[in-house]
Amino acid sequence: MSEHPVQSQHSAHPEHTQHPTLERHCDVAVIGGSAAGLAAALQISRQRRNVVVVDDGTPRNAPAAHMHGYLGHEGVTPGELTLVGREEVRTYGGEVLSGRVVGMHRRDDGRFRLDLTGGHALVARRVLAATGLSDEIPAIDGVAEQWGRGVVHCPFCHGFEVRDQRLVQIVTHPLGLHPTPLFRHLTDRLTVVLHDPTGLDEGVVDALAASGIIIERNEVRRVLTGPGGEVSGVEIGDGRVLEADAVVVGSRFHARADVLAGVGLTTTPHPTGAGDVLAVDPRGETAVPGIYAAGNVTDPSLQVLPSAAQGSQVAAMIAFSLAEEDLRDTARPSGEEADWDHRYGGPDRAWSVNPNGTLVHEVTHLAPGRALDVGAGEGADALWLAERGWKVTATDISGNALARVRSEAERRGLSVDLVRSDANDPAPFGTETFDLVSLQYGSFKRTPDQRGLRSLLDAVAPGGTLLVVHHDLTPLREPVDVATQTRMYDPKAFVGVDEVSAALTADPDTWQVEIHETRPRPPGAASTHHVDDVVLRATRRAV
Repeated sequence: MSEHPVQSQHSAHPEHTQHPTLERHCDVAVIGGSAAGLAAALQISRQRRNVVVVDDGTPRNAPAAHMHGYLGHEGVTPGELTLVGREEVRTYGGEVLSGRVVGMHRRDDGRFRLDLTGGHALVARRVLAATGLSDEIPAIDGVAEQWGRGVVHCPFCHGFEVRDQRLVQIVTHPLGLHPTPLFRHLTDRLTVVLHDPTGLDEGVVDALAASGIIIERNEVRRVLTGPGGEVSGVEIGDGRVLEADAVVVGSRFHARADVLAGVGLTTTPHPTGAGDVLAVDPRGETAVPGIYAAGNVTDPSLQVLPSAAQGSQVAAMIAFSLAEEDLRDTARPSGEEADWDHRYGGPDRAWSVNPNGTLVHEVTHLAPGRALDVGAGEGADALWLAERGWKVTATDISGNALARVRSEAERRGLSVDLVRSDANDPAPFGTETFDLVSLQYGSFKRTPDQRGLRSLLDAVAPGGTLLVVHHDLTPLREPVDVATQTRMYDPKAFVGVDEVSAALTADPDTWQVEIHETRPRPPGAASTHHVDDVVLRATRRAV
């Protein structure tokens, strides 16, 4: 992870690699990053599984201004819940990618390949579809424009907010009368318009009329709005206007499951006749083993809270499924290791043979001693240090990467100690300390206890130097058009330079930060790509 790519910037940023497309590997791919998907990702990442969420930013409740009925989050916007949920998932190293899944198929090895916009792909042992529903809104003028604001459909989501107001309910299908008794209890000014009475139970209509509800048998022409854009009434077929402060309309619904067609999954009609859903068993598994589903895609009645609960529950079943499979195979695999091994598994080198220019610039003046290269990749930095008299230990999560370091070291006649480890492993760098600890564009996942970060800092000997170099991530903060591209790297799931800096500055008795700045990569040394580096250099104070 520490070398210049042959034609681009650097390995920790897959978008920057020389290849036009990227294939990543994980334990679990989650399609959809709303309540069910994020709750599932949180549960799975806490089981030390490598989980990647692909989210195209089109949740069903996007038009809603607030979210109700979610204990502990009452009244927050859907976007607020999403932001908090993403941060919680990333705290455990789960990634949330902005992008879109466009297709899927099962590979010969039993894993699933998800095709993403931009030509990228994600390969996963298990898949969770949390894609939700799309609402088929009645083709009545003004309904779509007010959907989720002045036009509501759920008495639990919006009922309290329209209590005691003038409500006009437009019934367009037989299930439309299902919530009417609830709205009747919320207000005594309810009018029901039977826009399409086909299939309605006339006994129910008569009971509603007998209770005092005004029943209009008429088509609706349009929903009217006032000067401020608020709903003001409903115009019906005979030209009359029914005054209203809000309108109730039930939609038909369709499970967003088209991307699953490649594995043979199709939707089934919902018992109400109002739409279709993706069928699952009690564990949340679909008819295709290894593919699970949770949230509205399986049940249109679920609000945000039960959707999240179902996502968490199904994720537990996925965790059991993976654990049982690993037990049968007497294996304890790491999804993170598999991802990096795949990147270094091809016949060609991933990066150039050149050391990083900023490392050369910052280290040349130091007297050789013991050096630790964290995230060594194919070893250009480690080999350069060894050639200059350093006693080098190179670590990487990928055995394939370390095999390339070993081969090149033998070819050059150099001695480099190789350690396959993840920074989040217990004692990943052994018990010795080093005069130089170098993390060049390396990446390791976040954890709430900052285990990897603490191990990195503890590896620096008294009087030793910590050098962390990363790319300026500003370009990755720009939004991506998910219809054409998927961002294949989530920097917020990894420990970054700012997080390292915060730990150093919080302990001034131990650390002296000498440099923390963004600057162009040196044009000299072995660098050929003049991009900005974020450079953090600190010295551990001598005892």
